[in-house]
Amino acid sequence: MKAEARVRAATLRDAEKIFALIGRNTDMLVPRSLGSVVENIDRFVVAECEGTMAGCVAYQIHPEIGNAEAATVEIVSLAVKSILRRRGIGRLLVEAVIENARRFCPREVIALTFAPEFFSALGFAETPKCEVMHKLYTGCINCTKHADPFTCPEIAMKRPL
Repeated sequence: MKAEARVRAATLRDAEKIFALIGRNTDMLVPRSLGSVVENIDRFVVAECEGTMAGCVAYQIHPEIGNAEAATVEIVSLAVKSILRRRGIGRLLVEAVIENARRFCPREVIALTFAPEFFSALGFAETPKCEVMHKLYTGCINCTKHADPFTCPEIAMKRPL
C-alpha cells in the first residue's frame, strides 16, 4: 500500500526529529550528531505522512580531485519510520534527492547500504568499493562502526546521471 506522503526540503524545525529518526536506525546508518544535522540541514529532504515525519534523507558531494565536473553525489542518512516502510516513502525521498542533485551535474550518485535490493530497484548497480575511494576517504575514514571500509558489510551502489 502506497502512503500519501509529501516530500519537502528540511527546515531547522525538523532537525531534532531527523536526529531522532537517524538515532532509531543506527543498526543501518552511521550515527549523526544533532550539530551535524543542523549544519547540513540544507542537504536534507523529509517526507511527511499522516501528520508526522515519516522519513528523511540527505546527500553529500564528493569532489573528484583535478576534475570538479566529475563530482559524485552520495545519498546518506536515508531513514523511514519502521511502521511506514514498504509504502514508497524511501523511493520518494531518494528520487527527490536525485532530482535536487541534478542541478550540480554530477557524474553519478552513490550509496553505501545494507539494503542493496532497494537501491537496485531504483536503478543503482553494485560496484566495488575501490571505485568509490573518494567516499571511503571522506566519510568511511571517520566511521565509528568499522575499522576498515573494505571489511564493512555495507554494499557500494552507484547510478550514473
